[in-house]
Amino acid sequence: MKSFKQKIIYATISILILVIVVNIYRKINNINKDIKRFTAFYAVPGDKITDRNRIKNAITQKIGAEINEEWLNNKTPEEKIQSMIELGKYPDFIDGGDATQALIDANALVPLEDYIDKYPNIKGYLSESDWRKLTDKDGHIYIIPQFGIVKGEDKSTIHKGEAFWIQKEVLKWDNYPNIKTLDEYFDLIERYKDAHPTINGEETIGFQILTYDWRMFCLENPPQFLAGYPNDGGAIVNPDTLEAKIYSDIPEAKMYFKKLNEVYNKGLIESETFTLSYNQYLEKLSTGAVLGMVDQYWQFESSDIELLQKGLNNRRWIPLALTIDESVTPNYYNYMVVNSSRGIGITKSCEDIDGAMKVINDLLDPEILILRNWGEKNIDYMIDENGEFYRTDEQRENSLDNKWILNNMCYYQYLPMYKGILEDGINAVVPWEQPREFYENLGTSDREILDSYGYETFNDFIPKVDYDVAPWYPIYSFSDNLSVDTPAGIAKQKMTEIKRNYLPRIIMSSIDDFEDNWDKYIYELRSNVNINEYEKALTNEVKRRVKEYSD
Repeated sequence: MKSFKQKIIYATISILILVIVVNIYRKINNINKDIKRFTAFYAVPGDKITDRNRIKNAITQKIGAEINEEWLNNKTPEEKIQSMIELGKYPDFIDGGDATQALIDANALVPLEDYIDKYPNIKGYLSESDWRKLTDKDGHIYIIPQFGIVKGEDKSTIHKGEAFWIQKEVLKWDNYPNIKTLDEYFDLIERYKDAHPTINGEETIGFQILTYDWRMFCLENPPQFLAGYPNDGGAIVNPDTLEAKIYSDIPEAKMYFKKLNEVYNKGLIESETFTLSYNQYLEKLSTGAVLGMVDQYWQFESSDIELLQKGLNNRRWIPLALTIDESVTPNYYNYMVVNSSRGIGITKSCEDIDGAMKVINDLLDPEILILRNWGEKNIDYMIDENGEFYRTDEQRENSLDNKWILNNMCYYQYLPMYKGILEDGINAVVPWEQPREFYENLGTSDREILDSYGYETFNDFIPKVDYDVAPWYPIYSFSDNLSVDTPAGIAKQKMTEIKRNYLPRIIMSSIDDFEDNWDKYIYELRSNVNINEYEKALTNEVKRRVKEYSD
């Protein structure tokens, strides 16, 4: 039995504990009351980070706001955005991807031009000419781009744009040849596949083609590169006449698809490549058995990192700037330009527009950019006596571990950021563009590859073209947003349907049937599509941009 005195002591202790708990709860609750919470949706697949994410919580405490991010799952961007439009309910922030124009047409996005000057980091994020490029035909600015912005110096070490990719091991096997043409590329792949019918127990795949949904550009747009044009996407543009023309029936297009038909019949391309979903395509790449493909790096970056994590660095890919023949100057270099058709918008469902703009402004602050990209000092990166950021071996390993990243890093990668150099003038904004970090992450085999070609980074495999980026570039920022209610938009939609229907069949046909199938395809394009309206709309836009954006 407890004495009366003991009961008093226990009761007093219990009350004290209760008071402490209540005070702690009140403090936490008061902190939480000060935190503004926003929602965001991005019309691309992505991984949701955990609520206990260390860097997200650190950013939240510094800027007084957090963003709950949602990603596209099991629907196309058009389907998801259309369902939001029908309900009239949206997250605070939204990137509509290919359906961005649909959001603008539905008056779902808030005009931002009256807010920009109030937030210095946002105003200084783009040049005056770039802000003009973002101005819609009604005079409003609805989106802020997240990509293609460089401050100081472009420090890219990896080619992020489109290229013909080939496995490192294939280049090593052939004693590091200098591959410049389409014929040389497929000759090497064929010889390697014949010598290595399987890789790590998987059947070797010579060439993979992504055709799923809007990502079909991997199938249909290589002819523009093979002919020496930059990635204008929607058309090729004559720089002298400013005329925009489709590239579907240029000589290089026929030569390209004839080559694909030839290598398909040799077994270098699987028929199922034309039916794979995007995730299935990534799964194929992640086996390490795919020797080559045409793609933009950002689309398969997750598979590239997965191979590295598996210890299959030699099965990752090197970009090649191929042309039809050596007389053509390759034009694959990924110039950092603003895509005026894509970006993050604030919706009419947002109840605190100024607060949302402040979030974007704060996320562009140098201190927060370091948190987003490097993490926390002495935990995720170190600083040497010269002020240069670097990582230890353990920190580098963590930065490649997806599970660790989801709990510890918060890139807010679909909210505005820039690359290049931080305000300190020493460090790269992103770790993989820091020369020291890039070199330390290289294994012996990678150093051997770069030394064999006389390069410092893998971006050097793509030669720079010595000319100013054209004021209209890229014209796909216009063609991607053509309304289906216009003659040009209808023409584009029909062209896409015809390409999706004909090109896989052309590739998979017998060699003897190629000419006949190709003629049918071109006839279908030219007779059933009002190509003139499409080309006229793009030409008018090219000339408008040259007039308005030329310095």
